[in-house]
Amino acid sequence: MHTKEEKLKAFERLLDTMDALREKCPWNAAQTMESIRPMTEEEVYELSDAIIKKDMQEVSKEIGDLLYHMVFYARIAQEEGLFDIADSLNRICDKMEFRHPHVFGELAGKELSAKEIADTWEIVKSKEKDGNKTILSGIPDSMPAVLKALSMQEKARGCGFDWEKREDVWDKVSEEFAEAREACDEGDKAHMEEEFGDMLFAVINAARLYDVDPEKALSLTCSKFRRRFTYLEENTIRKGKNLSELSLAEMDAIWDEGKALGL
Repeated sequence: MHTKEEKLKAFERLLDTMDALREKCPWNAAQTMESIRPMTEEEVYELSDAIIKKDMQEVSKEIGDLLYHMVFYARIAQEEGLFDIADSLNRICDKMEFRHPHVFGELAGKELSAKEIADTWEIVKSKEKDGNKTILSGIPDSMPAVLKALSMQEKARGCGFDWEKREDVWDKVSEEFAEAREACDEGDKAHMEEEFGDMLFAVINAARLYDVDPEKALSLTCSKFRRRFTYLEENTIRKGKNLSELSLAEMDAIWDEGKALGL
Protein backbone atom coordinates (compact mmCIF):
# COMPACT_ATOMS: atom_id res chain seq x y z
CA MET A 1 0.00 0.00 0.00
CA HIS A 2 1.08 3.59 -0.56
CA THR A 3 2.38 5.95 2.08
CA LYS A 4 0.47 9.09 3.03
CA GLU A 5 2.97 11.16 1.07
CA GLU A 6 2.42 9.00 -2.03
CA LYS A 7 -1.35 9.36 -1.68
CA LEU A 8 -1.04 13.14 -1.46
CA LYS A 9 1.24 13.12 -4.49
CA ALA A 10 -1.32 11.09 -6.44
CA PHE A 11 -4.07 13.55 -5.51
CA GLU A 12 -1.83 16.44 -6.57
CA ARG A 13 -1.31 14.66 -9.89
CA LEU A 14 -5.09 14.46 -10.36
CA LEU A 15 -5.39 18.21 -9.74
CA ASP A 16 -2.59 18.90 -12.25
CA THR A 17 -4.25 16.59 -14.78
CA MET A 18 -7.54 18.43 -14.40
CA ASP A 19 -5.83 21.80 -14.82
CA ALA A 20 -4.17 20.64 -18.04
CA LEU A 21 -7.36 19.15 -19.47
CA ARG A 22 -9.43 22.18 -18.61
CA GLU A 23 -6.91 24.52 -20.18
CA LYS A 24 -5.81 22.51 -23.24
CA CYS A 25 -8.61 20.08 -24.19
CA PRO A 26 -11.53 21.70 -26.07
CA TRP A 27 -14.01 19.03 -24.94
CA ASN A 28 -13.09 19.34 -21.26
CA ALA A 29 -13.03 23.13 -21.49
CA ALA A 30 -16.57 23.16 -22.86
CA GLN A 31 -18.10 21.11 -20.02
CA THR A 32 -20.34 22.56 -17.31
CA MET A 33 -21.69 21.13 -14.07
CA GLU A 34 -24.95 20.47 -15.87
CA SER A 35 -23.30 18.63 -18.76
CA ILE A 36 -21.25 16.24 -16.63
CA ARG A 37 -23.98 15.54 -14.05
CA PRO A 38 -25.55 12.65 -16.05
CA MET A 39 -22.11 11.10 -16.50
CA THR A 40 -21.52 11.32 -12.75
CA GLU A 41 -24.77 9.47 -12.10
CA GLU A 42 -23.63 6.74 -14.50
CA GLU A 43 -20.28 6.48 -12.70
CA VAL A 44 -22.04 6.05 -9.35
CA TYR A 45 -24.06 3.13 -10.73
CA GLU A 46 -20.92 1.60 -12.24
CA LEU A 47 -19.23 1.76 -8.84
CA SER A 48 -22.30 0.21 -7.25
CA ASP A 49 -22.25 -2.65 -9.78
CA ALA A 50 -18.56 -3.30 -9.12
CA ILE A 51 -19.18 -3.44 -5.36
CA ILE A 52 -22.11 -5.85 -5.77
CA LYS A 53 -19.96 -8.08 -8.00
CA LYS A 54 -17.06 -7.81 -5.51
CA ASP A 55 -14.76 -6.90 -8.41
CA MET A 56 -12.09 -4.96 -6.55
CA GLN A 57 -10.18 -4.02 -9.70
CA GLU A 58 -13.33 -2.36 -11.03
CA VAL A 59 -14.06 -0.77 -7.63
CA SER A 60 -10.61 0.82 -7.69
CA LYS A 61 -11.16 2.06 -11.24
CA GLU A 62 -14.62 3.49 -10.54
CA ILE A 63 -13.44 5.28 -7.40
CA GLY A 64 -10.88 7.01 -9.59
CA ASP A 65 -13.56 7.95 -12.11
CA LEU A 66 -15.73 9.47 -9.38
CA LEU A 67 -12.81 11.37 -7.86
CA TYR A 68 -12.12 12.80 -11.30
CA HIS A 69 -15.71 14.04 -11.49
CA MET A 70 -15.53 15.61 -8.02
CA VAL A 71 -12.35 17.47 -8.96
CA PHE A 72 -14.03 18.48 -12.25
CA TYR A 73 -16.95 20.12 -10.40
CA ALA A 74 -14.59 21.89 -8.01
CA ARG A 75 -12.45 23.18 -10.88
CA ILE A 76 -15.51 24.65 -12.62
CA ALA A 77 -16.60 26.30 -9.36
CA GLN A 78 -13.09 27.68 -8.88
CA GLU A 79 -13.19 29.28 -12.34
CA GLU A 80 -16.47 30.95 -11.43
CA GLY A 81 -15.04 32.22 -8.14
CA LEU A 82 -17.45 30.17 -6.04
CA PHE A 83 -15.19 27.72 -4.16
CA ASP A 84 -12.37 25.29 -4.82
CA ILE A 85 -11.53 21.70 -3.89
CA ALA A 86 -9.91 22.77 -0.61
CA ASP A 87 -13.21 24.30 0.50
CA SER A 88 -15.03 21.05 -0.23
CA LEU A 89 -12.45 18.94 1.57
CA ASN A 90 -12.37 21.20 4.61
CA ARG A 91 -16.17 21.26 4.81
CA ILE A 92 -16.46 17.48 4.83
CA CYS A 93 -13.71 17.22 7.46
CA ASP A 94 -15.44 19.83 9.63
CA LYS A 95 -18.74 18.00 9.24
CA MET A 96 -17.32 14.59 10.13
CA GLU A 97 -15.45 15.95 13.13
CA PHE A 98 -18.63 17.62 14.40
CA ARG A 99 -20.72 14.49 13.86
CA HIS A 100 -18.22 12.25 15.66
CA PRO A 101 -17.77 13.78 19.12
CA HIS A 102 -16.74 10.31 20.37
CA VAL A 103 -13.67 10.59 18.14
CA PHE A 104 -12.85 14.29 17.90
CA GLY A 105 -14.90 16.05 20.59
CA GLU A 106 -16.00 15.97 24.19
CA LEU A 107 -16.80 12.24 24.08
CA ALA A 108 -13.39 11.22 22.73
CA GLY A 109 -12.16 8.14 24.53
CA LYS A 110 -15.62 7.13 25.74
CA GLU A 111 -16.62 3.60 24.78
CA LEU A 112 -19.76 3.71 22.62
CA SER A 113 -21.36 0.86 20.75
CA ALA A 114 -22.11 1.11 17.03
CA LYS A 115 -25.82 1.15 17.89
CA GLU A 116 -25.41 4.05 20.36
CA ILE A 117 -23.56 6.04 17.71
CA ALA A 118 -26.21 5.29 15.05
CA ASP A 119 -29.05 6.16 17.43
CA THR A 120 -27.66 9.66 18.05
CA TRP A 121 -26.48 10.35 14.48
CA GLU A 122 -29.49 12.34 13.25
CA ILE A 123 -29.74 14.25 16.53
CA VAL A 124 -26.11 15.35 16.21
CA LYS A 125 -26.68 16.33 12.57
CA SER A 126 -29.67 18.49 13.51
CA LYS A 127 -27.39 20.64 15.69
CA GLU A 128 -25.16 21.68 12.81
CA LYS A 129 -25.15 25.43 12.30
CA ASP A 130 -25.31 25.00 8.51
CA GLY A 131 -27.40 21.85 8.68
CA ASN A 132 -30.74 21.17 7.06
CA LYS A 133 -33.85 22.87 8.41
CA THR A 134 -35.58 19.56 9.05
CA ILE A 135 -34.42 15.98 9.46
CA LEU A 136 -35.64 14.93 6.02
CA SER A 137 -34.88 18.09 4.06
CA GLY A 138 -31.41 16.87 3.12
CA ILE A 139 -32.75 13.95 1.09
CA PRO A 140 -32.64 14.86 -2.63
CA ASP A 141 -35.94 14.77 -4.53
CA SER A 142 -34.07 13.26 -7.48
CA MET A 143 -32.84 10.26 -5.47
CA PRO A 144 -34.21 6.92 -6.79
CA ALA A 145 -37.41 6.11 -4.92
CA VAL A 146 -36.22 2.89 -3.23
CA LEU A 147 -33.11 4.62 -1.88
CA LYS A 148 -35.13 7.69 -0.94
CA ALA A 149 -37.61 5.63 1.09
CA LEU A 150 -34.80 3.76 2.84
CA SER A 151 -32.97 7.00 3.64
CA MET A 152 -36.12 8.58 5.10
CA GLN A 153 -36.78 5.52 7.23
CA GLU A 154 -33.19 5.47 8.50
CA LYS A 155 -33.29 9.15 9.40
CA ALA A 156 -36.59 8.71 11.22
CA ARG A 157 -35.13 5.75 13.10
CA GLY A 158 -32.19 7.87 14.18
CA CYS A 159 -34.65 10.16 15.98
CA GLY A 160 -36.47 7.28 17.67
CA PHE A 161 -39.41 7.10 15.24
CA ASP A 162 -39.45 3.38 14.52
CA TRP A 163 -41.22 0.13 15.34
CA GLU A 164 -40.60 -1.10 18.89
CA LYS A 165 -40.48 -4.70 17.58
CA ARG A 166 -39.57 -5.39 13.99
CA GLU A 167 -42.16 -8.17 13.82
CA ASP A 168 -44.88 -5.53 14.10
CA VAL A 169 -44.09 -4.26 10.61
CA TRP A 170 -45.76 -7.29 8.98
CA ASP A 171 -49.22 -6.15 10.06
CA LYS A 172 -48.52 -2.86 8.29
CA VAL A 173 -47.33 -4.66 5.16
CA SER A 174 -50.51 -6.78 5.13
CA GLU A 175 -52.67 -3.71 5.72
CA GLU A 176 -51.07 -1.80 2.83
CA PHE A 177 -51.29 -4.83 0.54
CA ALA A 178 -55.03 -5.12 1.21
CA GLU A 179 -55.56 -1.39 0.60
CA ALA A 180 -53.68 -1.62 -2.72
CA ARG A 181 -55.97 -4.46 -3.84
CA GLU A 182 -59.04 -2.48 -2.84
CA ALA A 183 -57.81 0.53 -4.81
CA CYS A 184 -57.28 -1.68 -7.88
CA ASP A 185 -60.83 -2.98 -7.55
CA GLU A 186 -62.07 0.63 -7.49
CA GLY A 187 -60.08 1.47 -10.63
CA ASP A 188 -59.13 5.01 -9.52
CA LYS A 189 -55.61 5.53 -10.98
CA ALA A 190 -54.57 8.22 -8.51
CA HIS A 191 -55.74 6.13 -5.55
CA MET A 192 -54.00 3.07 -6.98
CA GLU A 193 -50.70 4.95 -7.25
CA GLU A 194 -51.03 6.18 -3.68
CA GLU A 195 -51.74 2.73 -2.27
CA PHE A 196 -49.04 0.99 -4.31
CA GLY A 197 -46.62 3.61 -3.01
CA ASP A 198 -47.71 2.92 0.57
CA MET A 199 -47.34 -0.82 0.03
CA LEU A 200 -43.84 -0.50 -1.44
CA PHE A 201 -42.80 1.87 1.34
CA ALA A 202 -43.94 -0.68 3.92
CA VAL A 203 -42.07 -3.53 2.21
CA ILE A 204 -38.89 -1.44 2.07
CA ASN A 205 -39.35 -0.68 5.75
CA ALA A 206 -39.65 -4.40 6.53
CA ALA A 207 -36.44 -5.10 4.61
CA ARG A 208 -34.64 -2.39 6.58
CA LEU A 209 -35.83 -3.77 9.89
CA TYR A 210 -34.47 -7.20 8.99
CA ASP A 211 -31.15 -5.73 7.85
CA VAL A 212 -31.78 -6.47 4.17
CA ASP A 213 -30.74 -3.86 1.60
CA PRO A 214 -33.91 -3.54 -0.51
CA GLU A 215 -32.02 -2.01 -3.44
CA LYS A 216 -29.57 -4.92 -3.50
CA ALA A 217 -32.36 -7.46 -3.01
CA LEU A 218 -34.37 -6.05 -5.91
CA SER A 219 -31.27 -5.82 -8.08
CA LEU A 220 -30.50 -9.49 -7.43
CA THR A 221 -34.05 -10.41 -8.38
CA CYS A 222 -33.77 -8.36 -11.59
CA SER A 223 -30.55 -10.21 -12.45
CA LYS A 224 -32.27 -13.53 -11.79
CA PHE A 225 -35.21 -12.54 -13.99
CA ARG A 226 -32.79 -11.48 -16.75
CA ARG A 227 -31.01 -14.88 -16.65
CA ARG A 228 -34.23 -16.89 -16.73
CA PHE A 229 -35.93 -14.76 -19.38
CA THR A 230 -32.78 -14.89 -21.55
CA TYR A 231 -32.83 -18.70 -21.21
CA LEU A 232 -36.47 -18.69 -22.29
CA GLU A 233 -35.71 -16.45 -25.26
CA GLU A 234 -32.62 -18.37 -26.41
CA ASN A 235 -34.38 -21.73 -26.18
CA THR A 236 -37.27 -20.39 -28.18
CA ILE A 237 -34.95 -19.06 -30.90
CA ARG A 238 -33.15 -22.43 -31.11
CA LYS A 239 -36.50 -24.01 -31.86
CA GLY A 240 -36.98 -21.59 -34.74
CA LYS A 241 -39.83 -19.75 -33.04
CA ASN A 242 -40.63 -16.34 -31.60
CA LEU A 243 -41.84 -15.85 -28.04
CA SER A 244 -45.12 -14.50 -29.39
CA GLU A 245 -45.77 -17.91 -30.96
CA LEU A 246 -45.62 -19.76 -27.64
CA SER A 247 -48.49 -20.22 -25.24
CA LEU A 248 -48.07 -19.10 -21.67
CA ALA A 249 -47.94 -22.74 -20.58
CA GLU A 250 -45.09 -23.42 -23.04
CA MET A 251 -43.17 -20.40 -21.81
CA ASP A 252 -43.70 -21.45 -18.19
CA ALA A 253 -42.30 -24.89 -18.97
CA ILE A 254 -39.09 -23.46 -20.43
CA TRP A 255 -38.89 -20.96 -17.57
CA ASP A 256 -39.06 -23.81 -15.07
CA GLU A 257 -36.27 -25.58 -16.95
CA GLY A 258 -34.02 -22.56 -16.44
CA LYS A 259 -35.05 -22.36 -12.80
CA ALA A 260 -34.18 -26.05 -12.31
CA LEU A 261 -30.74 -25.36 -13.78
CA GLY A 262 -30.15 -22.78 -11.06
CA LEU A 263 -30.42 -19.74 -13.31
